[in-house]
Amino acid sequence: MSDTTLAALVRRLEVLEAEAEIRRLQARYMFLCDTPCPEPGVENDEQRIDRILDLYTDEAVWEGVGEYYDNQFGRAVGKYAIRAHFDRFWGEKHDPSLVLNAHYLTSEQIRVAGDEAEGQWIHLQPWLFSDGRALLRSSRLSNSFRNIGGSWKITRTRTENVFIAPLPNKFAESYPLKSSLMSSTA
Repeated sequence: MSDTTLAALVRRLEVLEAEAEIRRLQARYMFLCDTPCPEPGVENDEQRIDRILDLYTDEAVWEGVGEYYDNQFGRAVGKYAIRAHFDRFWGEKHDPSLVLNAHYLTSEQIRVAGDEAEGQWIHLQPWLFSDGRALLRSSRLSNSFRNIGGSWKITRTRTENVFIAPLPNKFAESYPLKSSLMSSTA
């Protein structure tokens, strides 16, 4: 095997490994955003937000774009502003409260160029509220990533509404108040 062929194989392997790590990073972000949070050891929303922020670079941007999400989510630049965004979502208690949501990712596209990468997904997310209301939300995600010291981090999260559809009241007849499957004692 020539040095050129070996170098090409190494580059291809590096891209495949980067794609796999970015896929896990994006999936972990969505996992941490689920309600109830299934991450073992997360006892409250402050801990959840800390773990989410660990996935981002210090100067990262989180923004909602498009005619629906511009006004709903706005733009947060830097970890302090991103924390404030998530504090508004989870830190302020709402009535009716959100009792369940889950993020399903599809239509994945990841492009790696050295230590930078771009990824696009479509996600689907059912929401259930304590008063029995339910809705189905879908968004497009266009995110950026950077490899920092051998670890991939999110540098930008952009989300745009695809649709929001009401579901019948009491759409789900049973759902957990806490994740048992992912508990640290399971």
